[in-house]
Amino acid sequence: MTKKALITGIAGQDGSYLSEHLHSLGYEVHGIIRRHSVAENQNHRLHKHGLSDEIHTHYGDLLDYPSLVRIMNEVKPDEIYNLGAMSHVRVSFDMPSFTIQTNALGVLHMLEVYRTICPEAKFYQASSSEMFGNSVDEDGVQRLTTPMNPVSPYGCAKVMGYNLVRHYRHAYKLHACNGILFNHESPRRGSNFVTNKVVKSAVEIKKGLRDKLELGNLDSYRDWGHSKDYVRAMHMILNHDTPDEFIVATGQTHSVRDLCDVVFSKLGMNYQDYVVQNEKYMRPEELKYLKGDSSKAREVLGWQPEYTFESMMDEMIERWEREL
Repeated sequence: MTKKALITGIAGQDGSYLSEHLHSLGYEVHGIIRRHSVAENQNHRLHKHGLSDEIHTHYGDLLDYPSLVRIMNEVKPDEIYNLGAMSHVRVSFDMPSFTIQTNALGVLHMLEVYRTICPEAKFYQASSSEMFGNSVDEDGVQRLTTPMNPVSPYGCAKVMGYNLVRHYRHAYKLHACNGILFNHESPRRGSNFVTNKVVKSAVEIKKGLRDKLELGNLDSYRDWGHSKDYVRAMHMILNHDTPDEFIVATGQTHSVRDLCDVVFSKLGMNYQDYVVQNEKYMRPEELKYLKGDSSKAREVLGWQPEYTFESMMDEMIERWEREL
């Protein structure tokens, strides 16, 4: 029989790549989308990439428990991927209550509906490197044993969701697992996230459409991979024999300053001529450094990233050169 997958946050970057990946594997793919006033905002990634006719979408919300019950009863999925979240870390400082509700209480809602309606299914929770905060092991790496000391409402909420998944797995013997994904980007990333903001702005400057780029902290370091590689890891994590926790990361780190240098250089420019700092983009508490140890995912699951930082930037630049 054809496997059925249910994805929350299917209209996002990861959701669109995951639905594409699962569809290619023969899955019947269902996704939950939130209702927006502008219809194009609801599933523009799915429509743009030819997915809207291939998947089944349902209106719902992580904070609307009855809608989750209805959808779970209708779909009866074999696999559940909870990717839905308030996903912008900087904005979580401005909207802490909504972030906590969506990213923590929303996970609880999904787990309860999963437990009561289709407990035989497998459940994947999109956990985050932001959970570690500024905790770094002595060798400069974050791993599963690194203490979690988040420094944002987003990170705090993700820690609660992470622990809820572990609790439900042990308490109710569910196949519920966590993927701790470090930063991952792509041409489908929203342009209010720093990677695509830098790439889009650099192309606009190159084309004479703007003259400067305002950013926050240029000296924060991140472990950036490609979303397409990371959704493959999600599927591997969920289908591992034993439900468990895995870190997905490249093991390489770059600063925002490095990012600017690489992107502007690829376009024949010097970022120092165009990039300025603006206090409004600074976080009240900064997360300085992320570098993940994904050795467990590589050894146990056989996962390997196909993209490099350079090839990812090339793909993102090509998107904006084509569209602007």
